[in-house]
Amino acid sequence: MGIVDTIKKYATWWNGQTVGTRIFTSRHGVQVGEDEQGNVFYQNRDGKRRWVIYNGEVEASRVSPAWHGWLHHTFDAPPTEQPLPRKSWEKPHVPNLTGTPEAYAPPGSIRRPHPVERRDYEAWQPE
Repeated sequence: MGIVDTIKKYATWWNGQTVGTRIFTSRHGVQVGEDEQGNVFYQNRDGKRRWVIYNGEVEASRVSPAWHGWLHHTFDAPPTEQPLPRKSWEKPHVPNLTGTPEAYAPPGSIRRPHPVERRDYEAWQPE
C-alpha cells in the first residue's frame, strides 16, 4: 500500500473508517459481530449507540436486513445471538448494484452487451 492509499484510508470516510472513527471505536466500542461480507458491528458500553465499520466500499445497502434492524434498534439482540427466521422463498441479501456493471438492464437497453433487436418497432421517418 502506497502513501496515497494510506492517506486516503485515514482521511476519507468512503475508503474505510477515519481517524476519528478509529479512535472513538477503540475507546468506546464493543464489537458485537461481523457479517458475511466482513463488515464489523459495534455498540458503546450502554448499548445506546450502534455503528458499522465497512469492509471495503462504504455503501449502506451492503448491510443485510438483520443487521440493519439491529443498527436501527428494531431488534434488541444482534443477529449473532438471535438470527432472524428465514422463509423458504427468501433470496440471499444483495446490495444495490445501480451504477455498477452488474446493474439490471432490461431487454433492449443500450447498456446490455448485446442489445436485443426489436421487430415490433419501426422508427418514424419524415417524408
